[in-house]
Amino acid sequence: MQETLSIFVKGIFSENMIFAYFLGMCSYLAVSKTVKTAVGLGAAVIFVLGITVPINYLLENYVLKEGALAWLGEGYADINLSFLSFIMFIAVIASMVQLVEMLVEKFAPALYGALGIFLPLIAVNCAILGGALFMQDRQYTSIGDATAFGIGSGIGWFLAIVAIAAIREKIKYSHVPAPLRGLGITFIITGLMGMAFMSFMGIEY
Repeated sequence: MQETLSIFVKGIFSENMIFAYFLGMCSYLAVSKTVKTAVGLGAAVIFVLGITVPINYLLENYVLKEGALAWLGEGYADINLSFLSFIMFIAVIASMVQLVEMLVEKFAPALYGALGIFLPLIAVNCAILGGALFMQDRQYTSIGDATAFGIGSGIGWFLAIVAIAAIREKIKYSHVPAPLRGLGITFIITGLMGMAFMSFMGIEY
């Protein structure tokens, strides 16, 4: 349980997808102009990561990697389908994103319009695929650990985009030098926030 909690907390803070690995930066920069749209996209990312990482964990451990099909019988023990990992991971992600898109369009049409093209583009958001690949690389020992990592990473991405959106709304009323207005000051603030989040690396669980 303690190890699962550690994975969850690290996914939010010290291994934050935005501030530690700079994954998902395109959506982070484009949709963070208002808090409302940032909250909507961030919630969608939490849902997609929280669902796709454990599903891809099951695929990896019971279908794709070498020996994963041993549960079907001795004749399948030597089968290695790991070359299909990318395709299968992306297929799962695309399916979940399609589900999220339909739900948002049905229940929050205003948010659906505000997010525009960036909602379906969650399917190619490198933070989402990065979650699946980190899960594969780190070889988590249980689906609980994989789920904790997925949800923690989603919450970390959510906090990052909502925080920068709130700051960007405030700096509209500040005197920012002309050459730094827009993305310039956003990159500077992101770097400072990244350094702040790295301070959590010293916490032990």
